[in-house]
Amino acid sequence: MMDSTQNPGNGFAGMGCLKANACKLNTYDWLEEVPGAGGVTNYVEVQFKNTRKGYYINESGIALKKGDVVAVESNPGHDIGTVSLTGKLVLFQMRKNNIREDNDIKKVYRIARQTDMDKYHEAKAREHETMIRSRQIAEELNLAMKIGDVEYQGDGIKAIFYYIADERVDFRQLIKVLAETFKVRIEMKQIGARQEAGRIGGIGPCGRELCCASWMSNFVSVATDAARFQDISMNPQKLAGQCAKLKCCFNYEVDAYVEAQKQLPSRKFVLETQTNTYYHFKTDIFKKEISYSTDKSLAVNLVTISAERAFEVINLNRNNRKPETLESSSQTHSDKKQDSHDILGDSVSRFDAFKKKKKKRHGNQGYGLPGNK
Repeated sequence: MMDSTQNPGNGFAGMGCLKANACKLNTYDWLEEVPGAGGVTNYVEVQFKNTRKGYYINESGIALKKGDVVAVESNPGHDIGTVSLTGKLVLFQMRKNNIREDNDIKKVYRIARQTDMDKYHEAKAREHETMIRSRQIAEELNLAMKIGDVEYQGDGIKAIFYYIADERVDFRQLIKVLAETFKVRIEMKQIGARQEAGRIGGIGPCGRELCCASWMSNFVSVATDAARFQDISMNPQKLAGQCAKLKCCFNYEVDAYVEAQKQLPSRKFVLETQTNTYYHFKTDIFKKEISYSTDKSLAVNLVTISAERAFEVINLNRNNRKPETLESSSQTHSDKKQDSHDILGDSVSRFDAFKKKKKKRHGNQGYGLPGNK
């Protein structure tokens, strides 16, 4: 049997994200192939369950690489995690997360042994049962909170309870009951609805895995203005994700829509012609086409023109001039030409009458049917 301390990445099967290091917090090391970037610092980034990461110092000079399973210092005891980053890029990540090198940074003890992994798997096997029981205890104590996940430390002497609450919760009594029930040290950590959705996972309306569960690690607030800029229907059921908050994906393309709208006239402009007054109805931002209606709230006499033509009419109205029609002469000509063209050339049901006649003709031939000679 192979010694697990030589290659923990292959020796400890079934560790999922901890072993493969392929989950959403994986950081691409773009300095990996740069000469001299690997031995710049003794600090390493270690990843634990779900979204938890930490930075540790390798004082013993252990030859660590990305994907190694290590035992690290904790308070109290030790924890088990996976090295997710080494080299100079760790210093950039520490600076990004406002972690100073002169702080009391914990140590890397060793590459995890088989005994460490046995304790780790034993502790992880208790998490689901602990979560269910802790929810029952919180309900018995009439606490307005929901425990969404439980994470045991690698040595099993400490457990982190992740909870969601809309208001401030006094869980001092809960901590006492949990400590007596599970015989471990208790740490309570509040998370938001988006973080809970990322931990649970699921499939979004786009048919893909939830972004919060697959790659997002930092959550930015989403405003309803992001949906308005993209002309998305203000239907609460369509705006909300599985976390009951506004979908994070509204922020992905809003900048492109904002930049595109700078090349369009304001929706407040009212266009006047010699016969009608037109109000903004809808906009196709990327086609740069605007539809106007003669009614402020209903689609009446809709006319779709280009943004360039809209600017022309606005300038004419500013000079107290009114065009005969909202469309330009070239646009009217192209619309007529397009309406007279049928790409099918005929109706899609043109074969139906032919088939009926053919069946009728075949049906009246032979077989002694009435009317046959």
